[in-house]
Amino acid sequence: MGRIGETFKRLRNQGKKALITYIMAGDPDLSATEALISTIEQAGGDILELGVPFSDPVADGPAIQRASERALQSKTTLRTVLALIKRARKDGAAIPVIIMTYYNIIFQYGIDRFAKDAVSSGIDGVIIPDLPPEEAGDFIKCARYSGLDTIFLLAPTSTGERIKKIALSSTGFIYYVSMTGITGARLRNISEIRGKIPGIRQQTDLPIAVGFGISNENDAKRIAKWADGVIIGSALVKLIEANRGKRLLLPRVAGFIRAMKGAIG
Repeated sequence: MGRIGETFKRLRNQGKKALITYIMAGDPDLSATEALISTIEQAGGDILELGVPFSDPVADGPAIQRASERALQSKTTLRTVLALIKRARKDGAAIPVIIMTYYNIIFQYGIDRFAKDAVSSGIDGVIIPDLPPEEAGDFIKCARYSGLDTIFLLAPTSTGERIKKIALSSTGFIYYVSMTGITGARLRNISEIRGKIPGIRQQTDLPIAVGFGISNENDAKRIAKWADGVIIGSALVKLIEANRGKRLLLPRVAGFIRAMKGAIG
């Protein structure tokens, strides 16, 4: 069992839920990202999703698209992100880290090489929103061999058959997207999420984390009643955007993380 599985196991034994946070690597620059990783871990973040910028982020809303543009302007690449995580691990970072990016970046790097380099750099898992499990056989094989968790996304529209497929293809946890559409949209029907999770649990023993549209403590608290983890992305990216270059960036991020962690328990 890797760091992701161990984290969920520890939290479950403590009667707690996982706070999973997303930031874009290189926004506003890699030095800031390295400081943010340490801040998020120290403030109580349990798992970190680290975006790798891409020129055509089709699943991302405006806030993350802007972050991706800033990261590209700061010359952030997959190689520099892997090097960043390697440095962070040497400096004592223990938080599980998931790379979230698009398949073209990984394909151009080489899927076998990526899986090996990611693990040797200290990456624990990967999310590729534009790679469905039906087309991910080669990637899953390389990831399994290297010890890299593969995390796939379920949507409110996913059928029972689709849930089975995702469950068989995933390791680490299941990422349940709370709504159709792009990141950053407003969360509307929380009761629908409550109704969907039991059906997913019938198909898998993996933890279920819910993301997309969760922007405040109240939403996070309600989602945590049913899910094993709560994923915060756009709200944190917007906070970084509003405070980039300011002395208060890290204290404000730390305060946000502590508040969210306190809300979900």
